[in-house]
Amino acid sequence: MLRVTVWNENRHEQKNPVVKEIYPQGIHGTIAAFLEEEGFPTRTATLDQEEHGLTEEVLQETDVLVWWGHLAHDEVKDEIVEKVKERVLDGMGLIVLHSGHFSKIFKTLMGTSCDLKWREEDDKERLWVVEPSHPIAEGIGEFIELEREEMYGEHFDIPAPDELIFTSWFEGGEVFRSGCTYKRGNGKVFYFRPGHETYPTYYNKEIQRVIKNAVGWAKPVDRKRPVYGNAKPLERIAIKK
Repeated sequence: MLRVTVWNENRHEQKNPVVKEIYPQGIHGTIAAFLEEEGFPTRTATLDQEEHGLTEEVLQETDVLVWWGHLAHDEVKDEIVEKVKERVLDGMGLIVLHSGHFSKIFKTLMGTSCDLKWREEDDKERLWVVEPSHPIAEGIGEFIELEREEMYGEHFDIPAPDELIFTSWFEGGEVFRSGCTYKRGNGKVFYFRPGHETYPTYYNKEIQRVIKNAVGWAKPVDRKRPVYGNAKPLERIAIKK
């Protein structure tokens, strides 16, 4: 059974009464609840816990890590980011949501600024499925429509995705690569755009379905990480004159 940890900085919920009303158990609590309903053993972790809730024990017991952050990216300790990166390279799946595009861990794994255009004006968003055969899109129709969301627009400064699953159109005219997969070492990474804190996006059943699908897709492979460095020959090398 896949073991999931949902990480959230949990700052908007403490500062903004609108967010607190929408997500009384925190964004992490809402996401963890529907993943538990799907049958995934799920725990949560937040920024203000010791080691941000991501101790060595927790990370070793996590098969897929879901990440939401926004206000406090810079408060995440570099040594924790390094531990998460190593776990991804070892095979742990990572699902980065919405404003997590600017998180230290995502930028570290991407190697780019991960910057973009944005606007908060209650845009309608339509997420078009552009890779219908992909398991992350299973159970989703031609598109997902959200009546109100924050706009993210191109250019999105990320490496070209290994696979592009969703492309968003916004009422103001912008488009955005909203569902991107990557392979890093033995691990898989999925970035999924929707989820601004002042909208009830994570209660949307189709958005929930995508995240559930992504957890299943990101499960670790059963193999050791490759060994690097100087290597002894596998066969005898004949001496050539």
